Amino acid sequence: MAKELKFEDMMKKLEEIVNELENGDMPLEESLKKYEEGVKLIQSCRKRLDETKRKIEVLIKKDGKVKLEPFLE
Repeated sequence: MAKELKFEDMMKKLEEIVNELENGDMPLEESLKKYEEGVKLIQSCRKRLDETKRKIEVLIKKDGKVKLEPFLE
């Protein structure tokens, strides 16, 4: 994946791969390649979510000081 995909595009591609694998019409070798592609997409999505989560930190101003607090789930 040379070009960086948007998160939504990665999720859409992952959904397509899952549908193709569930369909079961592919030869074993092609299924394995799709599975590996799916695993890489999952890793990329997880990395993107982790990066985004770190960016979503809330700045709260208390007593004239700016305090950085992590995003609460």
